[in-house]
Amino acid sequence: MKTVQVLLTAALVAASAAVSAQGWSPQRNVEIVVGSAPGGSNDKTARQVERILLEKKLVNTSITVVNRPGGGGNIALNYLSQRPGDAHYLIVFTPSMLTNNITGASKVNHNDFTPIASLFNDYVVFAVNADSPIKTGKDLIERLKKDPQSVAVGFATALGSQNHIAAGLLMKAIGGDPRSLKTIAYKGSAEAITSLLGGHIDLVTTAGGNAAPHVAAGRMRVVGVAAPQRFPGALADVPTWREQGVDLVFGGWRAIVGPKGLSAAQVTYWEGALRKATETPEWKAGIEKNYWSDDFVTGAQFRKDLDSEYARLKAVLVELGLARQ
Repeated sequence: MKTVQVLLTAALVAASAAVSAQGWSPQRNVEIVVGSAPGGSNDKTARQVERILLEKKLVNTSITVVNRPGGGGNIALNYLSQRPGDAHYLIVFTPSMLTNNITGASKVNHNDFTPIASLFNDYVVFAVNADSPIKTGKDLIERLKKDPQSVAVGFATALGSQNHIAAGLLMKAIGGDPRSLKTIAYKGSAEAITSLLGGHIDLVTTAGGNAAPHVAAGRMRVVGVAAPQRFPGALADVPTWREQGVDLVFGGWRAIVGPKGLSAAQVTYWEGALRKATETPEWKAGIEKNYWSDDFVTGAQFRKDLDSEYARLKAVLVELGLARQ
């Protein structure tokens, strides 16, 4: 009997060593967590990643996109932080998840998670209802200069988010006080756009891909884009802010991170799967469709970029009067 037990133990050890040599891979359902409501850029990112990973068989298990909106992304972050070392949980990470810490809305920051890959940049557009008296970027600037409180600005997902920062940077660039803006935070960009189309707010700052379908349908008008150059497609006729004499280029990247304490093998697995996903024609088509700017970064460079971005956003939020003192 002892001989049998010894042989079984040896077999288990050998099997374990073989698995370690081959690296880690998911053994059960994978959750991609989204900190905002369905329909916005974060949700689109998660579902694009999910679809390609499954269709291309880059992951051999099932994948579920889980929306956990609320608290400007904090509910999702807290959910992930309760699963240290478990690479079956990933989250779509955004600048808001850095700014929440800077503003004091959240106790966690990027150092409380495991960076995996930055996927793309998503430049902010400024959109109004098609029936709005604000016809151009010049109209918006004149109204903001005259009375900032006359323009109700909606955005996702919290005060201090990248969409809020974009509005504040416009005010600063035109010589106004960013803190004088009338701002409303929504759980997701889709909710903010619904409010705009319903006539409840005057302006939405959001991603180009969120606005383009409504522009094409004649329901919305984009008066300025905070990108270095014009977008194609439905937004091709919209001038950049720089073209309109305002020095404003700003957007929000999207990334994938995991819980704290992931092993090197777990990180390597997800870096490889995501790299392959972003090299597919389907991903490149999604980049074009959603007006994203391709920017795949992993490893030490991604971690360095997060540190730099945290410092940059903190400086901006100090100017906006939103940084925790």
